Amino acid sequence: MQFIGDVFVELSRQEVRNIAELAKLDLTDEEVALYAGQLSNILGYFQRLQELDTSHIAPTASVLPLKNVLRPDVSTEPLPPEKVVLNAPESVDNQFRVSAVLDGE
Repeated sequence: MQFIGDVFVELSRQEVRNIAELAKLDLTDEEVALYAGQLSNILGYFQRLQELDTSHIAPTASVLPLKNVLRPDVSTEPLPPEKVVLNAPESVDNQFRVSAVLDGE
């Protein structure tokens, strides 16, 4: 994405392909064209937000009041392994079986 003065320039198709590669997405040419426009619009909104004067607004991490929504930490008997894997798509010897995540390892 480039700005020439205050003029917004749309993301190029190559920039979208580079972003897709980082996200490990295999996009068709039609998707690249669609996403180039959509991502450019999103970045344009960020540019508009940058123009807002927020100097009179105090910094805050959240606009909501802080509240702990967790239940009390109470120890109980653990589930037996056969119940833990009962709804797993695949299990072997009471252990979850998953596909390899990394190629060649």
